[in-house]
Amino acid sequence: MILFQKIVLQRLNQVTADEVLKYAKQYEIHVTKQQALEVEKLVNGKNINIFNEEERNKLLRQVEAVTSKEAVQLLNQLFAQYLS
Repeated sequence: MILFQKIVLQRLNQVTADEVLKYAKQYEIHVTKQQALEVEKLVNGKNINIFNEEERNKLLRQVEAVTSKEAVQLLNQLFAQYLS
């Protein structure tokens, strides 16, 4: 695994609800404080590898359950930028 991937995965593994809100605002994704807390619970400490398609898709399904389909579509586009 390259250094860039390790850094991205470490940040994802330690993300806070406030950071979720900050990134959501930056990328114009509508997320409430409660939804951000749920996303934090989903990823914090779970060592999810977004560079693995199966793990990424599982995470996206979980995030969709606590946010919205539109939010997940935008998030998936954001992931695609980092994965290419």
